[in-house]
Amino acid sequence: MRKLLIPCDGSINALRAVHYALALAKEISDVQVVLLNVQEPSLVREHAILSVQEIERLHTADANRILQSAKQVFDADGVPCQAHHRTGSPASEIAQYAHEAHCDAIIMGSRGLSQISGLVLGSVTTKVIQLAHVPVTIVK
Repeated sequence: MRKLLIPCDGSINALRAVHYALALAKEISDVQVVLLNVQEPSLVREHAILSVQEIERLHTADANRILQSAKQVFDADGVPCQAHHRTGSPASEIAQYAHEAHCDAIIMGSRGLSQISGLVLGSVTTKVIQLAHVPVTIVK
């Protein structure tokens, strides 16, 4: 069985990667699709206002919202997928999850929700390419 990891951050490029992965999953028999959202760690000022549990609830709610929209794409075509989320540095967490879950490939958008525009590849995408030990397909 081939396992595909699709990082999802709610961006239009991530959604394009979801659609690309869906098309691929429909062509390949015996494929497992895993969606992953990585929430950035909270800022120090948030810890001054919110408890750790409240921050975790907010991260989980944000991750579930993002993952649900991606999961609906697969559900609409009857393609099963798993959805997971983590908190940490997105590139590191994506590469680490791919390794831990024995993923065969990562399919991701060329740029995410970063405020930096005009880059050919986003900083997270570039770092994932450097850190991952599996093929990374970039969807534009």
